[in-house]
Amino acid sequence: MARNFIIHARAMLVLGLPLIGSHLAQMALHVSDTMLLGRYGVSELAAVTLAGSAFFVVFIFGSGFAQAILPLIAGALGRGDETEVRRDARMGLWLSLAYGLVTYPLFWTSGQWLRAMGQTPEVAQLGQDFLRIAGAGMVPALLVMALKSYLSALGKAQIVLWVTLGAVLLNLGLGWALIFGHWGAPELGVRGAAISTLTVQWATFLSLGVYAQFQRELYRFRLFSRFWRADYVAMGRVFRLGWPIGVTGLMESGLFSGASLMMGWVGTVPLAAHGIAMQVAALAFMVHLGLSNAATVLAGRAEGAGDIRAMREIAGTAIGLSAGLCAVGIVIFLSLPVQIISLFLDMSKPDAAQILATGTGLLALAALFQLGDAMQVMALGLLRAIRDTRVPMWAAAFSYWGIGIPCSYALGFPLGLGGEGIWLGLCIGLLFASTSLMLRFWRKAPRVPVQA
Repeated sequence: MARNFIIHARAMLVLGLPLIGSHLAQMALHVSDTMLLGRYGVSELAAVTLAGSAFFVVFIFGSGFAQAILPLIAGALGRGDETEVRRDARMGLWLSLAYGLVTYPLFWTSGQWLRAMGQTPEVAQLGQDFLRIAGAGMVPALLVMALKSYLSALGKAQIVLWVTLGAVLLNLGLGWALIFGHWGAPELGVRGAAISTLTVQWATFLSLGVYAQFQRELYRFRLFSRFWRADYVAMGRVFRLGWPIGVTGLMESGLFSGASLMMGWVGTVPLAAHGIAMQVAALAFMVHLGLSNAATVLAGRAEGAGDIRAMREIAGTAIGLSAGLCAVGIVIFLSLPVQIISLFLDMSKPDAAQILATGTGLLALAALFQLGDAMQVMALGLLRAIRDTRVPMWAAAFSYWGIGIPCSYALGFPLGLGGEGIWLGLCIGLLFASTSLMLRFWRKAPRVPVQA
C-alpha cells in the first residue's frame, strides 16, 4: 500500500508541479499589468482593475468548455481511444472560439454598462478603451485554456509552464513600452496595456498551437487537421460536461467578490488588509489547483482504463498530498503572519501599521480557509475525472451562496465581528463545500469489485 502511494505521489508531482508553476505564472501575468498601470495613473489603474474583473467574469464561464477537455481526454487515453482525444479537443476549441466571438459585443458596449453600474464617466471611458481592444483577446485566452487542458492531459505540462513564463516577460516588455511610450513606442496608457495583453494572448496561443500540432509525440493526434469539420456528438459531450464547470467557477468567484464588497462596507483599512490576505491565500490555492488538475488526469486515465482500484488509490494519494501541503501552509500562516503581510506594505505610510494588524488576524483565519478551499478544489477535480459536474455545481453553488455569503454577512454585521466575521463565513462556506463534494465523490466513484 505504501509502495502504491509513493508511485502515485511521484506521478502526481511530476505532472502537478509544472501545472502549479503555470498557475503561479498566470497570476504573475495579471499582477504585471497592475504593477505597470499603478505607476502610470490612479484613474487608469482603477479603470483597468474594474475592466479586468469584468473580463474575468465573462472568461470564467466560457472556460468551462476548455476545462472539460481535461477529464474527457484523460478518460479516452485510459481506454486507448486516440480518435476521441482528437474529437473532444477539437470541439472544445470550437466551443471556446464560438463563445469568445459571441461575447465580444459586451466589451464593445462596455462604457454604457460601466456608467450604469455607477462608475464615473472618466473611469467608464477608460474601461471601454481597454475592453474594446482586450475583449478581442477572449478568443485566444479561451483557446489557450483549451490547449493547456489538451497538453496537460497528454502529460506535456512543462511546455505550458515555459510558455506562460515567456508570456509574463513579453507582457512586461510590451506593457512598459506601450503604456509609457518607451523604446520609441507611442504612449498609449490603457490602450497600450490592452494591446500588450492581446498580443501576449495570441502569441501564447500560437506557441502552444504549433507545439500541439508538430511536436513529435503529439503529431499522431493531428489536432488541427481538417479542423473545420464539425463533430456534433463530441461537441455535445464537451458542452454537457463543460457548462456546469463554468457555472461552478462563476459561483466561486462571486463568493469572493461578495466578500470583497462586504469588506468595503467595514472600511478602507480592512478592505486593504483583505486584499493582501486574499492574495496570499490565492498563492497557496494555486498549489492545490495544480494538484487537482493532475488528479483529474491520472484518476481519469485509470477510470477510463477500468482500473478502479488504481483510480481510488490515486484519489486517496491526491487528497493526502493536498492535506499535507495544507498543514505546511497552516504552520507558515500561523508562525509568520507579520513577515508575510509586511512584504506587501510600505511601513512608512500612515495606515500601514493598522493594515498590518488587521491583515495578521485575517491571515490566521486563512489557515482554516485554506483547508476548506484546498479540499473543495480537489473534490471538484476528482469528480470531473469521473465526469460528474452537474450535481457538484448545485452543491458548490448552495455552499457558496446558501451558506458562505449569508454566514459572512451575519457574522460580519448583525453579530458585529467585522472583517474577521466575513472571513469566518467564507471558511464555513468552503468547509461545507469540501465536505459535501468529498462525500459526493466517494459515493459516486466506482467501487472495486468484490472477489468471489
